[in-house]
Amino acid sequence: MNQDTSAAPKIAIVTGGGSGLGYAIVEKFVRNNIRTIIIGRDEQKLQRAREAFGEMVTSISFDLSNLDGIPGLVKEIAAEFGRIDILVNNAGVNMKKPFVEVTDEDFQKVLLTNVTAVFALSREVVKVMLPQEQGCIVNISSMAAQYGIPKVIAYTAAKSGIEGMTKAMAVELSPLGIRVNCIAPGFIATDMSAKALDNDPERKNKVLSRTPMGRLGAPADVAEAVYFYATDAAKYVTGTVLPIDGGNSIGF
Repeated sequence: MNQDTSAAPKIAIVTGGGSGLGYAIVEKFVRNNIRTIIIGRDEQKLQRAREAFGEMVTSISFDLSNLDGIPGLVKEIAAEFGRIDILVNNAGVNMKKPFVEVTDEDFQKVLLTNVTAVFALSREVVKVMLPQEQGCIVNISSMAAQYGIPKVIAYTAAKSGIEGMTKAMAVELSPLGIRVNCIAPGFIATDMSAKALDNDPERKNKVLSRTPMGRLGAPADVAEAVYFYATDAAKYVTGTVLPIDGGNSIGF
C-alpha cells in the first residue's frame, strides 16, 4: 500500500499560483508530477495557468480574505483529491504608503490576507494532513521581515508574523509528521517588481548595490527552493527561514 501512495502524484495547493512566484512554483511542481491546485482571485490568470499546464492543474477562484469560506473550500479539495500533501502559502498583498498615512483599515486589510488567511488555510489543511501523518507547508515571507524597508509597515508586520508563525507551527506539527518551512525572497524579477524598480532608477541602483550577486533573482530560483522543501530531500528540515536573495539580506 505504501508503494502505491508514493507512486501516485502528490497533491499540492499553491495560493496565488496564477502569476509571478506562484506561477513559477506551479510550473516546477507540474514538471515533477505533482498534481497542483491553484487558488487565486483573478479568473483570467487562473485560466492562463490552466491552459499552460493542462490536466495536472486544477484552479479554484476564491478570495482568501473570505475566512468563513476556507473550511468548506479545503473540505471540497480533500473530498475530490483524497489527500493534501503540500501547501504553499504564496498569496499576498502589499501596500506602499508613508507610515502616518496608513489607516487602521489599510493595516488590517494587509494583515487579513497575509497573516490571518494563511493561518486559517493552514489550520484547515493541517486537519487533512494529520490523519495522513505526513505533509509539508511552505510559507512565503519577504526581505521586509529581515530588515527595515520604508513605506511598507503593514506588509513588514505581516511577513514578520509569517516567520514567527512558521517556527511555532513547526514545533507543534513536526512531531506529528508535518514539516513547516519558510522562504524569504529578495528582489526577484517579476512583472510587478520590474514595474516598480524600472520607474525608480535610484531604488533599483540601491537594490543592486547591496546585493552581492549584483542582479535580481528569477522566479525559478524561488520555485527550486520551494520544491526542495516539498520533497524528501528536505525530510529532516523544519522551522527554517531561507533567504533567496543573492545575499541582499547580508549585503552592505
